[in-house]
Amino acid sequence: MNGQGLAQILIYAALLVGLGYPLGRYMAWVYSERFQAPRPLAVVERSFYRLVGTRADEEQTWKGYAKSACLLMAVFSALLYVLLRLQGRLPLNPDHLAAISPHVAANTVASFVTNTNWQYYAGETTMSYLSQMAGLAVQNFVSAGIGMAVLAAVIRGFARRSRRELGNFWVDLYRSLAYILLPLSLILALFLISQGVVQTFSGHATAHTLSGATQTIARGPVASQEAIKQLGTNGGGFYNSNSAVPFENPNGLTDFIELLAILLIPAGQVFMFGRMVSARRQAWPIFAAMFAMFAVGVAIALPLEQHGSGALRASGVNITQSADQSGGNMQDKEVRFGIASTALWATATTDASNGSVNGGHDALTAGGGAVPLVNIFTGEVIFGGVGSGLYGMFFYVLIAVFIAGLMVGRTPEYLGKKIEAREIKLAAIGALFVPTLVLVLTAVAVVTHAGLASIFNPGAHGFSEALYAYTSQTNNNGSAFAGYGATNFSTLAGSAAMWLGRFVPLIAALAIGGSLAEKKTAPASAGTFRTDSPTFAFLIVGVVILTAGLMIFPALSLGPLVEALR
Repeated sequence: MNGQGLAQILIYAALLVGLGYPLGRYMAWVYSERFQAPRPLAVVERSFYRLVGTRADEEQTWKGYAKSACLLMAVFSALLYVLLRLQGRLPLNPDHLAAISPHVAANTVASFVTNTNWQYYAGETTMSYLSQMAGLAVQNFVSAGIGMAVLAAVIRGFARRSRRELGNFWVDLYRSLAYILLPLSLILALFLISQGVVQTFSGHATAHTLSGATQTIARGPVASQEAIKQLGTNGGGFYNSNSAVPFENPNGLTDFIELLAILLIPAGQVFMFGRMVSARRQAWPIFAAMFAMFAVGVAIALPLEQHGSGALRASGVNITQSADQSGGNMQDKEVRFGIASTALWATATTDASNGSVNGGHDALTAGGGAVPLVNIFTGEVIFGGVGSGLYGMFFYVLIAVFIAGLMVGRTPEYLGKKIEAREIKLAAIGALFVPTLVLVLTAVAVVTHAGLASIFNPGAHGFSEALYAYTSQTNNNGSAFAGYGATNFSTLAGSAAMWLGRFVPLIAALAIGGSLAEKKTAPASAGTFRTDSPTFAFLIVGVVILTAGLMIFPALSLGPLVEALR
């Protein structure tokens, strides 16, 4: 590892903690009953509540909260599908792009409504400006806001005593959008524009090359979508090559800031949790567990990429070198950013449900590609998506508490509340359903004629591409190995994966929150297992590894591990 790459990683880690903590305090205030918006903003907020037929002081049970979230997703799904299918007849389409095909439109709807942003299309040659802004960018905000609102409700379940209500979905959604996502996105978008990221309504530009040929250059309202795609852990790119394109990511500074934006809100939400439950020390073991798994991922991916692939060297493939990379794997990496940035980005984007890339994941070494695959397979609880990452981590936290209770011979407790059979069953569903679905869909994809039609590369790497595709879609990430193609089977199976991967954990988390909210708290005693200690952080990491790690290891043995041993 060269000094510049190490310095970048250390500065990134320091800023993640340094900015995440005050942001977490701010978000806890926004979701609290004490929050009062400035008068002009409060008028707009009350108007929104009248529009949806609710009041700020009207609270919902977990079932009512879940119904509201599902209703909103259903409405936006229908609107987005109609928009994509009618794209060719609608305005803000200066390049006269045609309507999206039914299967790709259905997959895109599932992708953006569930905060996945998987793309079976090239954005710059497929989507009109209206589709990008009124369709996809709006869903970038709304899907992220839904995840953040659900997290706030679940945390209230931990904090409240003998109550059935978890808050009001519409209030939490509005505050997530208006007071957190929108201000941060505006700041980031203005910064990106100042650095040269494109933001225009003009059509594609035509350039004449030195050889006399012509080249079409795609452009559009890029900066506004780039900001929310990173902050909302969405990941869908305006361009097919995502943040490797200079129009999305012009220089090293924008690369670093966009990378920081990916994990900023998920990191801040851990500290938000500590403040909302009035037990700030409880946040640190969870943050430590997340950060430790993140650091291990970087520590594995970076050396593997810097040493390159022995198979590629043996086959005579030319791997770009620089004086301090000593034969590192520069294939599908931007020379502007280098190996350290790409390894850090590949780890961070798959630790979150972001999926954006600044290099090609399909060209990572076998071991380097296994890191993002394993990151996603954990359920993306290593910081994870906005909202969804932390409420997904709560499944593992409760399982860890249950195991600790067995070890000390007491009824497991967390934050003074007894964790009983109902909570453990729901936590098991939340933690195990998604990885199980990934393995089932991958198995179907590699043994059926319809599934094999999507796999363009033979052997172990083709299996890795299929495994990555369904791991990414089911866990609502959106990044991909490039060789897995769009067929009727893959688009429909992927749509089902994204819907189920979003709904099942979300409903399980709300059910846990509702169950805990009704319970009274008991004071800690000498036999209570402490959940604010480093020991508990180690236990959380162990549970994640034993749960998700053991499930994916056999699949890794058929894909990345076979490639690495070639």
